[in-house]
Amino acid sequence: MAGAIIENMSTKKLVIVGVILLLFQAFSFMVGGLIAPSPTTAVPYLASKCVDTDKHHQSSRYFMPWGPNQCHKIQDFDEAMSKKIEANNIVFAIHIPLPNKEMSPWFQFMLVVLQFDIAFKMYNQIEDGAVATIDVGVAYRDDMLGEWTEMAHSIEQRKLSCKFPTNKTHENEGRYYECDLLPFMELGNVAHKYYLLNIRLPVNERNKINVGIGEIKDIRLVGIHQNGGFTKVWFAMKTFLTPSILIILVWYWRRITLMTRPPVLLEKVIFALGLCMTFINIPVEWFSVGFNWTWMLLFGDIRQGIFYAMLLSFWIIFCGEHLMDQMERNRFSIYWKQVGPIVFGSFCLFIFDMCERGVQLKNPFYSIWASDVGTELAMAFIIVAGICACLYFLFLCFMVFQVFRNISGKRSSLPAMSKARRLHYEGLIFRFKFLMLVTLTCAAMTVIFFIFSQVNEGHWHWGDYTVQVNSAFFTGIYGMWNLYVFAIMFLYAPSHKRYGDEQSRGASGEDIQLTTTITHVDGPTEIYKMTGKEAQE
Repeated sequence: MAGAIIENMSTKKLVIVGVILLLFQAFSFMVGGLIAPSPTTAVPYLASKCVDTDKHHQSSRYFMPWGPNQCHKIQDFDEAMSKKIEANNIVFAIHIPLPNKEMSPWFQFMLVVLQFDIAFKMYNQIEDGAVATIDVGVAYRDDMLGEWTEMAHSIEQRKLSCKFPTNKTHENEGRYYECDLLPFMELGNVAHKYYLLNIRLPVNERNKINVGIGEIKDIRLVGIHQNGGFTKVWFAMKTFLTPSILIILVWYWRRITLMTRPPVLLEKVIFALGLCMTFINIPVEWFSVGFNWTWMLLFGDIRQGIFYAMLLSFWIIFCGEHLMDQMERNRFSIYWKQVGPIVFGSFCLFIFDMCERGVQLKNPFYSIWASDVGTELAMAFIIVAGICACLYFLFLCFMVFQVFRNISGKRSSLPAMSKARRLHYEGLIFRFKFLMLVTLTCAAMTVIFFIFSQVNEGHWHWGDYTVQVNSAFFTGIYGMWNLYVFAIMFLYAPSHKRYGDEQSRGASGEDIQLTTTITHVDGPTEIYKMTGKEAQE
């Protein structure tokens, strides 16, 4: 039997292939570390206080904080009180971006968080469980002299989480509370050059609207978007890797179909992994530069979720198919206990994403973090997801340990062979063990990346907006996935060579000693068959 490339390729060629893949892996880290800028940029904004003199308070009217058509502004609320301007007539206006700058579709998304500057007053303190009601609208335009077009308008509630750093006494009046950042808005793409936010804090004492929220002095926003330079590097990587994986995928399946036997489960799963890698590679994000596709963030999450599920399932099946005590190999149904939780977890990820980004397609101001229940659920989800990822890795380590133990048990058959045959099988075992260690390393990096990305996304909602992720981590992990999938398809493709025909003719007895009990078992490699021997017996 010809076997797989991992068995029949010479050690010298395998080393060359390994070195080339290692160089590409190093290059993928260097691309992010030396060429690409940080993945995201955080820009602070301070709202201007505009005065709405219209008695009807038309929500379709937008107030510009600066420029030729800027609104009538006041400096602070003391000025408003002196001019007898009511709180309901004040509009907080924020123009994104800052003057003399433009937004770009290369920014891909825009996340905005909000923070209130609230001064302490003995007669107007923040009540426990205070909720701010915010009447907010966002509009856009693509030139400085054009009319503003409303994108979305909503009335949202955000619970205040503030603490006063010192004693609440008359001497400390005027000092500011320390308030947490609040999730405010998220756009799935940045298709326009200029955005304008108008925020009102309507007061209605009878209905207890915006009562007991303290004396708000200012509203600060932080706009977070993807760096255009990082986007271009990311798109370039996807554009380069897509044909590479697609070509090896077609080549791999063509070799599988040329065999006289039908493909086994392991070969089918490798092909499915290649399909998922190709699916996540396809650079459809290029269209987001020219089209106003607000669903690109959600679509990207779905693609990544499918790849996660396939990759985690592949590792389980890859190890399981090489366990000697696996009584019914080559049947997907026997893995339902391991793969089922992975599928269920991926489905929960999808539901969680739809509950936020799905709703944001219609209302960009919606956030699951805005309520106590939503925040607790989101935090619990992040913690549980991290714990499950760690448990999965431990379980995978246990499976790899079982595979190593079972393969080591096979070594008892090797001393009876001739030196050439013994060295051949010892070489196969070494190559397979090395591949399993590479698999564990890839799994560990994937789990770290998953946990880190979940925690980092949460930081934008509850933590310091200066948190940055190194670009090298993103590009390195992404390159690692592609190189791993490429290597698996290449090494497990059927080889056109036959190992040692002359040795095989002279050592038929030795070959029978190792394979007589599994001659009716087909598989991609000798290790695959060796580990199935005990199950057949």
